[in-house]
Amino acid sequence: MLTKNQFEVFVDIEASQGSKLTQREQAKRLNLSLGVINQAINFLLDQKYIEVDVNRQYKVLEKGYEELEKHRVKRAIFIAAGFGSRMVPITLNTPKPLVLVHGKKIIETLLDAVVAAEIEEIIIVRGYLGEQFDCLLKKYPNIKFVENPRYNLENNISSAYLVKDQLAQAYVFESDLLLYDPSIIRKYEYSSNYLGMKVKRSDDWCLHTKSGFISAISLGGENCYHMYGISYWNCEDAKKMESDIELVYQMPGGKEKYWDEVALKECIDRYQIYVKEVQPNTIVEIDTFEELKQIDPIYNV
Repeated sequence: MLTKNQFEVFVDIEASQGSKLTQREQAKRLNLSLGVINQAINFLLDQKYIEVDVNRQYKVLEKGYEELEKHRVKRAIFIAAGFGSRMVPITLNTPKPLVLVHGKKIIETLLDAVVAAEIEEIIIVRGYLGEQFDCLLKKYPNIKFVENPRYNLENNISSAYLVKDQLAQAYVFESDLLLYDPSIIRKYEYSSNYLGMKVKRSDDWCLHTKSGFISAISLGGENCYHMYGISYWNCEDAKKMESDIELVYQMPGGKEKYWDEVALKECIDRYQIYVKEVQPNTIVEIDTFEELKQIDPIYNV
């Protein structure tokens, strides 16, 4: 079985096929030591997962793809039912994920990354002005919609509740994130994780870690990770989530919770979830209409 470091090196090699790849470049990109990179490559060569030619170009072999297939992302789920009250007036007639930024719908920046990662199954949980999402079908005909009639009565846990049996090997996206680096959405993932950016201080939702795993979330924090609403769920954790969402959703006050609180707060002792670190300017959260105007001057009218 691959270790996490071996997996990260392997996936980087798979994505870089056809170009010369140095261990020093990999070490910098993956934030791993040269020794770890070297050991991982030797392991992959020994297992006949990869081969390397005289020009130091790597190729993934059939046995390697068989191993990677165990980690294939099966689907992408988009939580897109909410109103987006802080984006008024633009959201009075348009769901927030469909708002145009520099001529492109916000959700399209995520959908394009999903398509590029060859993730074929796409599910969008919709609610507010839900019929407007039909416009996406022309470009993304394989989208399946799930209707959330309770979007205006409950928090986004109600959307996750509707797809709780489909989380295995799935990305789950908040649908109002502007993605600038599509490469962070991958066709293979090793274990359950949340995207986060390391910060000294944040007033937004933060992830705190211990021994590499998320140990707590908080609204505001120091020396933590700014939390982004993109996560991945392996089969084991997805199975836990299916029952834990049911438990939290039915508890007093449960319907007012964010769905992320299930694994990261209410039932956190049952999970070991990594932070997948992203760099600044990789993702932008547009929370208010004022922030939208700063990003796209067309709204300054």
